[in-house]
Amino acid sequence: MNAGEQRGRKPRADVQRNRVALLETAQRHFLRHGVGTSLEAVAKEAGVGPATLYRHFPTREALLAAVLQTRSEELVARQADIEELGDAAEALELWLRAMVEYFSAYSGLPEPLMTAARAQEPDSPLTIPCDILITTTDQYVHAAQRAGHVRASVRGYDLFLAACSLAWIKGNDAEEDSLDRLRSLIASGYLERDTLA
Repeated sequence: MNAGEQRGRKPRADVQRNRVALLETAQRHFLRHGVGTSLEAVAKEAGVGPATLYRHFPTREALLAAVLQTRSEELVARQADIEELGDAAEALELWLRAMVEYFSAYSGLPEPLMTAARAQEPDSPLTIPCDILITTTDQYVHAAQRAGHVRASVRGYDLFLAACSLAWIKGNDAEEDSLDRLRSLIASGYLERDTLA
């Protein structure tokens, strides 16, 4: 069999089964213990050895990116609802809230996302998902800028980092009132003055 035929073959059933078990187990561990959870414990609970985990996911970031991909349907559904809105400022606000919810799913998640977004680790598997979210945020920002709601100097990257920061605060048991005040402070930084009145 040549290399082209091998590339076209489906993965063996046990390989697929191991990958699914690792993703499901990692998600449970991330929910319970945060993104810093023991990868050896993930492998053990999934019924595989550490070498199998690392064959599928060579780094913690690779595993985290794959788990986030499985959770992205939620965010995509929220985005579809937001797209139905006719108000660009409201759409941007709801998108930022959706990102905060997504980023606060696991304790410790905002830190690796901010690191990947700052391109300190350009080879990180988290860089592409962050770039997609920043580009999407940019689209909402540009629409709100065209409608005269958002200052011309604001970038999607800025609001991506703001959403990460809010998620970090939320993950550290901030009260909802505090989060609302922080959201208002952030909005006062990106909204045009007459929008705030």
